[in-house]
Amino acid sequence: METVPTATAATAEDFSSSSSSTSPTAAISRWKYNVSRRYQHLLDKSVPHVLHRWVVCLAVVSIYAVRVYLVQGFYIITYGLGIYLLNLLMGFLSPQIDPEYSDGPTLPTRGSDEFRPFVRRLPEFKFWYCVTRSFCIGFVLTFFSAFDVPVFWPILLFYWLMLFTLTMRRQIMHMIKYRYVPFSLGKQVLLIYLAF
Repeated sequence: METVPTATAATAEDFSSSSSSTSPTAAISRWKYNVSRRYQHLLDKSVPHVLHRWVVCLAVVSIYAVRVYLVQGFYIITYGLGIYLLNLLMGFLSPQIDPEYSDGPTLPTRGSDEFRPFVRRLPEFKFWYCVTRSFCIGFVLTFFSAFDVPVFWPILLFYWLMLFTLTMRRQIMHMIKYRYVPFSLGKQVLLIYLAF
């Protein structure tokens, strides 16, 4: 019986066989493949280092903030980033299966219910990755004058704060209604201390 090579094996074979060809497109494809593998490897290695990842993210956000402050512009990009971050935050705080629209298993509401950890719609790693990537893209966009649209920034800030307040209020009401907390540290254990 003949075996069919997998997609990754076929891709690796394609790149190894194309090394003999000297076409520029083959060389570019090989380079892109190697860069994407290296990039994915670095991302995979960073998964367990939560604190270090968020420190890097904070550094990227700080660099972007300093750039916008020094240039005194690009408020539309900042507003767009704010809306995007609010959308990511809602995914991070929401359960994977919304109890409002689900007919399946629900979140535990009583102490006697079985413990089920909170599963996010947007996992922490993807949340970090999207935040960091969006600020990197925003930083690059600040070097193009086409994106520096003159606006009165206090109105954008006020509108974003109102949007944030209303969205978080709705999310908190959803949490209260379905009795879930998006931050769990594992199964809660009741400890009984006996005094002698």
